[in-house]
Amino acid sequence: MLRIYKRIRRTLTHSLLAVAATSPMVLAQGLGNSPYSALGIGELYSPGNVTNIGMGGVGISNASSFYLNLQNPALLARRTRFTVFEVGLIGETKSISQYISNSLQSQRSTAGNLGYLALAFPANSRWNMAISLKPYTYVNYSIQQRSIVPGATYAAQYDYTGRGGLNKATFSNGVRLTKNIYAGVEAAFLFGNITYSSSSALLLSPTTTDVGVSRLNRVNYSDIVWKLGAAWRPKISENWTLNLGATYDPQTGIKAVQTDINQKTYLGAVADTLRLNSTAKAILPQQMNFGISLEKNNSLLIGVDVGFQEWSKFRTADNKSGNLADGMTVAAGIEYTPKPTSNRYRDLITYRAGFQYNRLPYLVNGTQINDVNGSLGVSLPLGSYLVNHITLSLVGGQRGVLTGTQIREQYVRVALGFSLNDWWFRKQVVD
Repeated sequence: MLRIYKRIRRTLTHSLLAVAATSPMVLAQGLGNSPYSALGIGELYSPGNVTNIGMGGVGISNASSFYLNLQNPALLARRTRFTVFEVGLIGETKSISQYISNSLQSQRSTAGNLGYLALAFPANSRWNMAISLKPYTYVNYSIQQRSIVPGATYAAQYDYTGRGGLNKATFSNGVRLTKNIYAGVEAAFLFGNITYSSSSALLLSPTTTDVGVSRLNRVNYSDIVWKLGAAWRPKISENWTLNLGATYDPQTGIKAVQTDINQKTYLGAVADTLRLNSTAKAILPQQMNFGISLEKNNSLLIGVDVGFQEWSKFRTADNKSGNLADGMTVAAGIEYTPKPTSNRYRDLITYRAGFQYNRLPYLVNGTQINDVNGSLGVSLPLGSYLVNHITLSLVGGQRGVLTGTQIREQYVRVALGFSLNDWWFRKQVVD
């Protein structure tokens, strides 16, 4: 037990140092500037770990003895007597482009974050538990607009910014009910805050600003959400196994505490607090995910996942819709390990590839935004028994197109994961 504690402490220390070294804005900026994060509760992080990211995010029906499954709690019960500790780091660089007055405007953004910390351990031969901490959403945008005031010669400037996000601390349980049937439940505590600010000002000259108005809205979220999971693994031949999985996140109201401040920005003006610590409920819609995969003797796995979330039923703490539509995700992935029972190192390296299509909930002038990406991944075994792994996944994709007022984001995402396995609660035998 002491050995795994030492490994956890060493890996956690090194991982946090790596996060801190990547950028001075790492934890505060999420994955960089994204105008789409202004909608809803922000941009959602990938629900899977680094291994799933490398194969298109597929993970509802498939699991491994060497890695955690953070997408379907039922599949925790597929784990062996090993205790596993995982750390995930994620970074992204993107190019944001839009046509403004028939001129193409672009900017680049680069940032990184701690993807997750997770620990899973067996309660008995049929029951496994896991705890994890990870970011759930992030909001990071800064938009500035200028336009001539009708009937006047001077311009008005409008600034909109948003910062913050939600985090998710989870406690998951997976139980093997029969030889091939699994069930699981996850309880998660969502917490965090998002600050929105907007301001407008008259620009009488390049150096003079007349009366301006600003508004600050801060929302603190905190509540418990649930997820249910199930899986079935029938054997279809001597070498092949069919995996079926499903998860369900019920519609949930989460506590939201709001503060609104208005202020006129001229000499002698004072802030006017419109609302202070007002409590309400924001509605997160239900979500359903289904997965199917074929597995050959821990060597080859091919899977497809489909997910649906009714974002049209999302409501802010002010009971507004947020101008969102229902979202859908389709993912396909493949995983290959040449010879999992071999003693040669190169035979134990795992390779992954995947594809993902997302119909995002964001609407721009009535048009729903799509996100299409492809991914590659590799896991390298480490340690004396080669049961630990370091995993690297790369994702490249695009959301939105340069049509009308849409914003196009082209991105490259890099994810790095560490997975440490060891025996826990093992009785020592003394001869």
